[in-house]
Amino acid sequence: MKNMFLTFERGCTWAAMLCACAMLALAAALGMFQILMRFVFEQPAEWTEVLIRFSLIWMVFLAIPAAFRQGAMVSVDVLYRWSPPRIRRVLDWVVSLAALALIGVIIWWGWDYAQRGGVQSMAGLESVSMFWAYLAMPVGGLFCVIGIIGNLIDPQRMELETAQ
Repeated sequence: MKNMFLTFERGCTWAAMLCACAMLALAAALGMFQILMRFVFEQPAEWTEVLIRFSLIWMVFLAIPAAFRQGAMVSVDVLYRWSPPRIRRVLDWVVSLAALALIGVIIWWGWDYAQRGGVQSMAGLESVSMFWAYLAMPVGGLFCVIGIIGNLIDPQRMELETAQ
């Protein structure tokens, strides 16, 4: 069961990170397109600014699960280093439960915000609902829950290994 969940978690985190990288690439490409249109052709494309902003928001919310999975998100390095192994495991649980509570709030209110924003349209892209932009919070939050549980089951301390 543990191995099945960790395999599922690796796939979900990989997919979320792949989408986050795609959002970064999209933002960069749209930025270059906007520069080209504005300064070379002198015909600015206003819609690119909105899409850049929302692709960066999606990128952040889809990359956070990888940070949670690597144990690099909520860092309590000093306490962890000074604690005996038994206390370290308790510390893992406390940090994970606090992170899950925070992510639960983000999912709950993010979904509510997305539903309420569904009647708005994006400035510059009037045919696209703001629902799709706000949906980044609950979607990213669901991936975070999987990453947090994965790190609780199989802790990784990437920030401790790379710290000097």
